Amino acid sequence: MDVPRPDLLAKKRKHRIITISAIVIGVVLATVGLSRLKPAVPSVDRSTVWIDTVKRGPMVRQVRGLGTLVPEEIRWIPANTEGRVEKIIVRPGTQVEPDTEILEISSPELEQAAHDAELQAKAVEAELVTLRANLQRELLDQEATTAKVRSDYEQAKMERQTNDQLAKNGLVAELVYKTSKVKEAELANRNEIEQKRLNFARDSIEPQLASKQAAVDQAKQLAKLKLDQVEALHVRAGMSGVLQQLPVEIGQRVKVADNLARVADPTKLKAQVKIAETQAKDIQINQQAVIDTRNGVAKGHVMRVDPAVEQGTVTVDVAFDEPLPSGARPDLSIDGTIELERLNEVIYVGRPAFGQENNTVGIFKLVGGSEAVRAAVKLGKSSVNTIEILDGLQPGDQVILSDTSAWETRERIRLK
Repeated sequence: MDVPRPDLLAKKRKHRIITISAIVIGVVLATVGLSRLKPAVPSVDRSTVWIDTVKRGPMVRQVRGLGTLVPEEIRWIPANTEGRVEKIIVRPGTQVEPDTEILEISSPELEQAAHDAELQAKAVEAELVTLRANLQRELLDQEATTAKVRSDYEQAKMERQTNDQLAKNGLVAELVYKTSKVKEAELANRNEIEQKRLNFARDSIEPQLASKQAAVDQAKQLAKLKLDQVEALHVRAGMSGVLQQLPVEIGQRVKVADNLARVADPTKLKAQVKIAETQAKDIQINQQAVIDTRNGVAKGHVMRVDPAVEQGTVTVDVAFDEPLPSGARPDLSIDGTIELERLNEVIYVGRPAFGQENNTVGIFKLVGGSEAVRAAVKLGKSSVNTIEILDGLQPGDQVILSDTSAWETRERIRLK
């Protein structure tokens, strides 16, 4: 027969509660402990990262960009009139001289206009000759009239002087004497008037001829312009060089100012380098540059900096100070490096894959040979391959310059 034992049941319940409580407390303590544990340090293969040593000494600031070789002298030949391309004489790539004919254009309307202008010039010139003859005839007529009036005046004057003597002796009638005096006065007045007419006729010849001469010159100039336009239908190079482009074909209609051909001198080249707008702010005229043509390098200097930004780049023209390597030709792709300045006794390191100049960035610095810790580094002026260190690193420190964005949240990594 079983005997109930209430004390044993209470002990079992108490033991169960203690066990559960212990388990709960253990889980809580374990969770807290795990939360306070530092994450495992990630491991990185040393061969996959770029490590450089911080140095002290002179640093050359440079900027680099891609570009092309272009001729210094380029001439686009425009159409001076509307017409039709009749004949193409030379093709791109041909060596040309100033009088080399490139193509021919036909324009019957222009040829007719030139013929009409030439005839008009001849007609106006004939009018000038006629006017000069008429003015000379009128001048001669006026000279004859003036001479006749002067002769009559001199005769009347002598008659009056004679009558003066006769009148004193009472040998001439009073009426005759007065008539001689009136006649002399009239002819003296006519003589003065005719003399003024003669002077006016002489003075007016040049203005009238000058006015007609201006019309003649204008007509000749127009005729010459039309003839020059006709001559320009034979399109010539206008300079020594190479015909580079010919954007027209036989039978094509062209309008005034359309580009017909492009001629350039391939012996005088310059480099046009595209520099990122963020790096172009310190570029100045006459700074030294080195141009790599892939067949060799040539030194030069900056001759022009484009004031405008195009597609995020600034165009810089570089003139060469020495002969170009063999194989250099227009439109050849080149790599240009421009020297901005030389810094003496600065702390510098290879340019990291992240961070811009005059900013503070986090860079992993090697400690103990197998680990790297993040250090706040203040960067200064930058170059193509190096950047100045203002604070956070010392000469001899080794740092990781590769992209470390994968460990952005980590303060320490291990190198294997």
